[in-house]
Amino acid sequence: MAHISFEESIEILNKNLPTKKRTKKISLEESLGYVLAKDIIATYNNPAHPTASMDGYAIKYSDIDTEIKIIGSNPAGSFEFDTLKDGEAIKTFTGSFMPNGADTLVPIENVEVDGDILKITTKVNKGFSVRSIGEDFKENEVIIKKHTKITFAEIGVMASLNIPIVEVIDKAKVAVIATGSEILDLGENGNIAQIHSSNNYTLSALSKYFGYTTTNVGLVRDNKDEIKTKILNALEVNDIVVTTGGVSVGDFDFVKEIAGEFEVIFHGVNIKPGQWIMIARVGEKYIVSLPGFPYSSFVTFLLYVVPLADKISGFSSLSTIKAKLRDNFKKVNPKTQFVAVNISYENDEFIVDIRDKKSGSSGILTNLVNNYALMKLDTGFYELPKGSEVEIIIYNKEFL
Repeated sequence: MAHISFEESIEILNKNLPTKKRTKKISLEESLGYVLAKDIIATYNNPAHPTASMDGYAIKYSDIDTEIKIIGSNPAGSFEFDTLKDGEAIKTFTGSFMPNGADTLVPIENVEVDGDILKITTKVNKGFSVRSIGEDFKENEVIIKKHTKITFAEIGVMASLNIPIVEVIDKAKVAVIATGSEILDLGENGNIAQIHSSNNYTLSALSKYFGYTTTNVGLVRDNKDEIKTKILNALEVNDIVVTTGGVSVGDFDFVKEIAGEFEVIFHGVNIKPGQWIMIARVGEKYIVSLPGFPYSSFVTFLLYVVPLADKISGFSSLSTIKAKLRDNFKKVNPKTQFVAVNISYENDEFIVDIRDKKSGSSGILTNLVNNYALMKLDTGFYELPKGSEVEIIIYNKEFL
């Protein structure tokens, strides 16, 4: 079977991205990490009235050079003294409404008080420490635009707007299944020819890290009926079913046969690692079958699962930047290649290298420990001298 190019695979994937988004209403406290489905519009001014931004005395600025009579106080949350006449002051606290007629707040540390007489010892400018009507937001103003990913800031603003329920774009539902009779689950003992599965744990954790709703379905041996049952059951409640193993040309590679019963988008891409990547559509859902080697499955998850899940969820998880090589690099494989690299920011530019990275097969998972990025290398054999600019995919949000 002839493999398509990486660029062609991405073009095909983009043409087959999901077009529909589900929305749902959830509590404000649950909304962290979701994307807003609608604009958030203010229904009132904040503040609704001129408000003190510190503790002090509300006065008319025209009285600042005179002794002023204190007629009472307005604690935050009350508005007992709502009008100020010439020559009067009201003790006013942070967050309290300014009385009508007052235009300036004089801090406590700027005055002397003798009984009910106020003397200003250090002058302030007119309007000092007074929050104007609508300083934070105004009625009918779009405060947060739809398609904004919700962080702590958006939650705080919506709480101030008294919004307990938020309409959001539902996150992609992703299921992960590891296949193969050679793999063992955690705590399981086998023979020397078997290995403990890392794929379903790595990819489930990666999926959760990006914010998708994730189910680790677990392991299934090389039994076609069992694999098919697992995949079909997972498709009932998930948008994307991710499998690892069983997509190559071996006698026990049953996943490719099962996925092949549906609308195959492509099978086989000229990339390293992960050349046997296979994607099939099942209506508006997807089966993404990844190779079994741990590094291969990790890279192909980033390249093909993440774009699908991001489109469903309404956000973007990966960043692409340019960086310079710290050392000379020799490319010895003709395929489009994705290499785990060390990355740093030095002298106003990104620098990458592969120092201390292990070389070998696509089974090396330890290169991803403390790793943030992949270097994309175009097809062909070539050497890149130190200082060459290369394309970098940032997948770890802690770096940027």
